Amino acid sequence: MMRKIAYYHLPGLFEFYELYKLFLPIYRQHRDWFYDWCAIGSIYGAPADCIWGGGRVGYGEDNPKEVLSLLREHGISARLTFSNSLLKEEHLTDRRCNALCALLEREGKGKHGVIVHAELLTEHLRRNYPGLYLVSSTTKVLTEFEHLRQELGREEFAYVVPDFRLNKEFDLLDTLTQGEKDKAEFLCNECCWFFCPERKACYEAVSRKNLGENVEHNCCAPDGKEGYRFSKAMENPGFIGTKDIVNTYLPRGFSQFKLEGRSLGSAMVLEFLLYYMVKPACQLKVREEVYLDSMLDLF
Repeated sequence: MMRKIAYYHLPGLFEFYELYKLFLPIYRQHRDWFYDWCAIGSIYGAPADCIWGGGRVGYGEDNPKEVLSLLREHGISARLTFSNSLLKEEHLTDRRCNALCALLEREGKGKHGVIVHAELLTEHLRRNYPGLYLVSSTTKVLTEFEHLRQELGREEFAYVVPDFRLNKEFDLLDTLTQGEKDKAEFLCNECCWFFCPERKACYEAVSRKNLGENVEHNCCAPDGKEGYRFSKAMENPGFIGTKDIVNTYLPRGFSQFKLEGRSLGSAMVLEFLLYYMVKPACQLKVREEVYLDSMLDLF
């Protein structure tokens, strides 16, 4: 019987290049420090000033060719987070975003992808960059199970990220076919208020920012001003921890898991990597390997 593997889709393709430049060699050279039931499926993100960007405002400044070279060295898929929900026809000609897609298609040979929201962009990418796979973004806020099922049935998407509030709806999730389960990619560590009625509006505000508009979204969550806390995310009803993955999701036939964190610091993202991928007895070893490199600005 083939062992089931959980594939993680990690944040910060451009935002945390310096962290991954240290972490990925550790992952390759000391694989025994890591859980044998998990692997890295992709690293996602977007450089600064990409109008197609969404979900979070990108701030990565690293050279795309260097970023892709690192991922090619380690055999990992790159994903552009182009999940702006408010794109119009005139935005599709943006030179920077098109150039990035062309670069990923040329370098990836079918291994790289794009996370999308806008239907206009989905069709543009299918028509002009057929060598890139597409991921349906969680910014669509698919909270209704039938909407999720319909999205999973769309052939243009290799993966679909449900809203995190469907993470524990096992009576419904168990009705999916294995093909649908293979495409479902669960957001594990969301810190957002589980009962938030304004999640879509929050994402739309980010889309407007990436289009150059001066807008702010005032979070209505009771503790929204605290910012992201991993400890708080762990108390979220939709949180998916390592025990959940091993004992519940993998046995049910699910294998794709996304970690958020593009807008956070590299120290926090390292904590995610340690928790989700590294055996507890080896977490200090990984910390030491990373911290001893004085070139990485963790704080």
